[in-house]
Amino acid sequence: MSISATTAPAAELSPREQRGNIARLTIAQALAGANAVVVYATGSIVGNMLAPDKALATLPLSIFVVGMAACILPAGAIARRHGRRAAFLAGTGCGVLVGLLAALAVVLGSFWLFCLGTFFGGAYAAVVLSFRFAAADGVSPERRARALSFVMGGGVLAGVVGPQLVTHTMYLWPAHMFAATFIVQAAVAAASALVLLGVRLPMPGPAEAAGGRPLAVIARQPRFVTAVVCGAVSYLLMNFLMTAAPLAMHLCGHSQEDANLGLQWHVIAMYAPSFFTGRLIMRFGAGRMVSVGLALTGISAAIGLMGLDVAHFWVTLVLLGVGWNFGFVGASALVLECHRPEERTKVQSLNDFIIFGIMAVGSFASGGLLAAYDWTTVLWVSFIPLALAIVALGRSAANAQRAA
Repeated sequence: MSISATTAPAAELSPREQRGNIARLTIAQALAGANAVVVYATGSIVGNMLAPDKALATLPLSIFVVGMAACILPAGAIARRHGRRAAFLAGTGCGVLVGLLAALAVVLGSFWLFCLGTFFGGAYAAVVLSFRFAAADGVSPERRARALSFVMGGGVLAGVVGPQLVTHTMYLWPAHMFAATFIVQAAVAAASALVLLGVRLPMPGPAEAAGGRPLAVIARQPRFVTAVVCGAVSYLLMNFLMTAAPLAMHLCGHSQEDANLGLQWHVIAMYAPSFFTGRLIMRFGAGRMVSVGLALTGISAAIGLMGLDVAHFWVTLVLLGVGWNFGFVGASALVLECHRPEERTKVQSLNDFIIFGIMAVGSFASGGLLAAYDWTTVLWVSFIPLALAIVALGRSAANAQRAA
């Protein structure tokens, strides 16, 4: 039996408040996701334009991930002391800042200023990560996986808006490609802040401020370890391949529009399954959904190895997106079973901190491998962490069977 099922539930919101929160968080997820898509679609291209050394082309995307890892725990601390909405608004402030700094960096031709901008973009993304968990606050235990999954579905709109935003704005300022894109990105982040002002979530009480059990005790739970490993590998491989794909397509002679379209369908594939992933988790269990996600990620890499034309890139990115959804949402649902209500923000922050700390390493490695070798090497290397996650999940299932 899960931890959350054996302890007193947190204060439950009214059905109207639950629906309102989920709607607002879903819209905010869409707008924030569009911001992230802009960074991923342009980061390596702008990096290649501005970097003093072409080997540093993907560094801005790696800095984006570093910003996520560095700001997850501070964002969790703000939420624990002042409520989630305060953390949300601080994050959207960073989202506005990344657009303005990136636009200025393009105009000035400053690579390092662009890297600073993407760091703040990572800070925004760190806060956005908590939207999925916030959707489960004040919701009955049996509906939490569905609420979490539905908010993740907001990324479908991000998959449409983000790439199209890049396509329709990148040449608006002819002298400075992408500068107008980043200015619009800042406006999108400001709109997200207005949406989040209406979110109504339970304020942290004394028990949550105290934090419950020590993190070391919680982190030693085998189920938590499995959730972190599978979540980390799912996100690591998605970012590992998505970071390299736009530049790899560019190096293979494919157009920026083809790269944008591939990224668009990748992001749609990441989030569209979220409208039913929660139901699948309730029916088949989170562990089985993680297994399917890891399998799809492996298939996506295998298809990428079959060729370098546009279709191979697109199919790889679409399957990678679906695999990420099943793997990451399933792993997030496992995390909800590993903590008591008063421990939620610190445990969820720890989970995301570990995941994105590991992902930062993968992001740096992806750019280095692509620069030193090629896209094929990046794909082959992705099978190593995939095998580790499969082993961890298999051991967890075996332990659960013995316990039963």
